[in-house]
Amino acid sequence: MSFTDLGLAEGIVRAVTEQGYTQPTPIQAQAIPTVLKGGDLLAGAQTGTGKTAGFTLPMLHRLSTGSKPHPNKTSARAIRALVLTPTRELAAQVEENVRAYAKYLPLNSAVIFGGVGINPQIKLLKHGVDILVATPGRLLDHMQQGTVNLDHIEILVLDEADRMLDMGFIRDIRKVLAALPPKRQNLLFSATFSDDIKALADGLLDSPATIEVARRNSTVEVIDQKIHPVDRDRKHPLLAHLIKTNNWSQVLVFTRTKHGANRLVEQLGKDGISGMAIHGNKSQSARTKALSEFKDGTLQVLVATDIAARGIDIDQLPHVVNYDLPNVPEDYVHRIGRTGRAGATGEAVSLVCVDELNMLKDIEKLIKRKLPSEVIAGFEPDLNAKPQPIQLRSHGHGGGGRRPQQGNRANPGKPGGQPARPGSGKPPAPATGRSAAQHRSGGRGR
Repeated sequence: MSFTDLGLAEGIVRAVTEQGYTQPTPIQAQAIPTVLKGGDLLAGAQTGTGKTAGFTLPMLHRLSTGSKPHPNKTSARAIRALVLTPTRELAAQVEENVRAYAKYLPLNSAVIFGGVGINPQIKLLKHGVDILVATPGRLLDHMQQGTVNLDHIEILVLDEADRMLDMGFIRDIRKVLAALPPKRQNLLFSATFSDDIKALADGLLDSPATIEVARRNSTVEVIDQKIHPVDRDRKHPLLAHLIKTNNWSQVLVFTRTKHGANRLVEQLGKDGISGMAIHGNKSQSARTKALSEFKDGTLQVLVATDIAARGIDIDQLPHVVNYDLPNVPEDYVHRIGRTGRAGATGEAVSLVCVDELNMLKDIEKLIKRKLPSEVIAGFEPDLNAKPQPIQLRSHGHGGGGRRPQQGNRANPGKPGGQPARPGSGKPPAPATGRSAAQHRSGGRGR
């Protein structure tokens, strides 16, 4: 099957082809015809499945072939589609894809998120947009100021709905839903179908079609997963050793805390390894700069916390390193899913100390396999070492708090998850005529 077989407008197929894609992924092959019919959709799709194009392409088709509403007096055109995402990075990524696939259509788009000035966004909205991609917090800011009009929404997309619930956005989402016209098409995408997601879907969707293309918490088979046992105070030297001896040129490293990310970047710098950190305490410009340099290959190592890394989507990322194991096993799946995309191979390495052995057991139980272990010569762990409590950041809307826990599961929050293939993968160059404040990404949903 090719994109030409799905009933999409010629201009959309042409734009997709220019991005280098000819065959839809399973989620796209199922979701696109379903969305084109106009009904509601509940879709289960994990990271790396191409879900962004799964809703973007049919949305563009419906908007470009349908009749346009009469705009209000203050807008050149009315907002007809709204895409809500949990993070700034993901919002920017989705809108970049919308722009790329709408290249030959008479439609325009905009992205709004927190962490940047609101005035350029107000000006942009005043000029009128067809498709708005937003994070819940900043959208509410505009709603409260009366600078956005949602009266003409025809299509609503909740992307990574499970992440939005985990981040505490359910109240924000309900406020947004209350402001939308009752007659509209609703598309809900989630990596998991938890009870909370089912409850949200029951209240939002009208007789939806249901698609689930990936088994929950399955790990991608093309990813080579392994662990390296090591003492807790030898993790940094081991990471530097692996990067240098294997000539790794692009490595995404996950740490448990913001402080740990900053410290690791400093340590790697002393080893002559270029790295930058992204997390909630970093400024918008710093995070955008780090992500941009990492994507274009000028930055060797990007060190990230789970929440800040949700929007990272890089074509054929070869290496992911769990410098610290996540305290929530599901996060492991989302972390390593950033490599091995679109059929490419990838490597996921975890540096595991004695404090994290219970975390490792939980991860192996979740993915239903034992991870191969390889001790690196010169970094053999002390077999008599005793586990110590781990400082875990707390989950939720606040972000960076910490509390001592033993090396096992803490209360879950489930960061992660990002699309690939068409709908991620190779973000197009930004269109001219708009400031970076409207295009670039950065972090938490507000």
